[in-house]
Order: sequence, then structure tokens, then C-alpha cells
Amino acid sequence: MKTIGIADTTFARYDMGHSAIDQLQKTGTGFRIVRYTVPGVKDLPVAAKKLIEEQGCDLVIALGMPGPQQKDKMCSHEASTGLIRAQLMTNKHIIEVFVHEDEAKDDAELAFLADSRAREHAINAYDLLFRPESLTKRAGTGLRQGFADAGPVRYR
Repeated sequence: MKTIGIADTTFARYDMGHSAIDQLQKTGTGFRIVRYTVPGVKDLPVAAKKLIEEQGCDLVIALGMPGPQQKDKMCSHEASTGLIRAQLMTNKHIIEVFVHEDEAKDDAELAFLADSRAREHAINAYDLLFRPESLTKRAGTGLRQGFADAGPVRYR
């Protein structure tokens, strides 16, 4: 049985881990979920690596919500770099799902964005493990997680 890890943070202003788990349970079966919550985004790389190495996760969804300040953006970049390194060290996918607070105009939009991005990436994670051909079929279609899709561009 495959295992999907959910790494999330207490710093986030929305429970994206709950949204991802709820969506995974609605999307399919044949897997178990292990959740590991840490304080902030810079803790996500080691959380993801521990989920893979100690809990046997086949894939991890790393959910975080960096704040709007420049310092938060720098921490987000460092966390992202750490997640990439963890992927390379473990040879497992870690789906980074960050929602920056300044992406939304107000709290309602922020909650909508956090929920929808977590859910859409949960489907992506499921597809990576169980239906990789479905991702290939969607290649080049301009899909966006959270807000409206951009759509494909055409040549001639």
C-alpha cells in the first residue's frame, strides 16, 4: 500500500493539511496518509524527509503559508530550496504547496486560495502515484492551482 505524507505548519493561517487530506480521501483509495505538523515553512524540508525515510511515504505534500514581509519571502525561498534538496536526496516527489499571504486581497480570498490550492495539489499528488498518464494528458494546458487556469498558448 502506498503512503502519502502531509507536512504542514502551525504558522499557516488556514488548515491546508485538512483540505489536502479531505481531497485525497475523496479522490481515491489504496493509500494511507501520515501527517506531520511543524512550526513554520523552514521546518518543512526535514519534515518531508522524515516522512519519506522514517514513515515510508512514497510522496509528500508540503503545505505552507509564508507571510507578506520580505523576511517571509526569503524564508519561503530557503524552504523551497530545502524541499528540492530533500527530493534529490530521497528520490521522491515532494509537492510544494505554498500560499503567500499577499496573493489574496482579503482573508476570505486567502482562505479560498489555501483550500483550493491544497485540494488541487492533492489531486496532482494522487495522480503522480496512481495515474501518471493523466498528468501527461494535461501537459501544456496552463493549469494553475488555486486561481483560474491560464490556458494553453498556440503556435500558428
